Amino acid sequence: MTTGTDWPLAHTFTSTSGAVRWDRLGPPEGPPVVLLHGTPFSSYVWRGVARALARDHRVHVWDMPGYGRSEKAAGQDVSLAAQGRVLTELLAHWGLEEPLVVAHDIGGAVALRAHLLHGARYRALALVDPVALAPWGSPFFRLVREHAAVFEQLPPPLHGALVRAYVSSASAPGLRPDVLERLVEPWLDLSGQAAFYRQIAQADQRHTDEIQRRYGDIAIPVLVCWGEEDTWIPVAKGRELAALVPGARFEPLAGAGHLVQEDAPAELVAALLGFVTQAP
Repeated sequence: MTTGTDWPLAHTFTSTSGAVRWDRLGPPEGPPVVLLHGTPFSSYVWRGVARALARDHRVHVWDMPGYGRSEKAAGQDVSLAAQGRVLTELLAHWGLEEPLVVAHDIGGAVALRAHLLHGARYRALALVDPVALAPWGSPFFRLVREHAAVFEQLPPPLHGALVRAYVSSASAPGLRPDVLERLVEPWLDLSGQAAFYRQIAQADQRHTDEIQRRYGDIAIPVLVCWGEEDTWIPVAKGRELAALVPGARFEPLAGAGHLVQEDAPAELVAALLGFVTQAP
């Protein structure tokens, strides 16, 4: 297992949903960028993209409460509603008024909720295979959500095998073994196993239902990137989402699955940089 020295997240912020580990890269004077991860991942999935963007931008990364190296606790609120509030708190803590926000998977729902419900202001928003449109959640995800208390009692070897298989399915070409182990590591000890099923149990579609009708009100530049081989959320959802947001640009990425950051990092960085240069 790794020690976290490869992705240290040196800072801690006490949020309303627990301690959040975060860090920033790049020149202090660079335009601010905030990266949001999805589930069951952490900011580690952004490491390559973050370092590429950090050549000219001030890049902020963080692990959501209940994920990665952030606090995991019994009874913790790790819902999409809670994460939207935490993002708003973090933006204020960082003193960022209009950053570029790049959000993956449930991070997309979190970014959209913060913007539409809590008044978080962005210069522009890039959504990467986001959770945004109903219905969402794979058959596996729904099964676990309905029986989270049962799955939480799995013997650790079975739980570990399940998590590895699930995370592996997010990549179209397949993950390197060392990357797979780094991605599943936060979920393998006792607190991590409980946290894994807790975040699925709290994944409620109503948190996207209540904002979906407002996507037409978004008035900032929006880029929707999607892995064409995504088996978790089909690429058709990306086209549907882009059609709902005024002026949104849709960028399909060939050969990439749901975990675009691992499958096509160079192509994703190119799309993001092109988007940034065109955003006012």
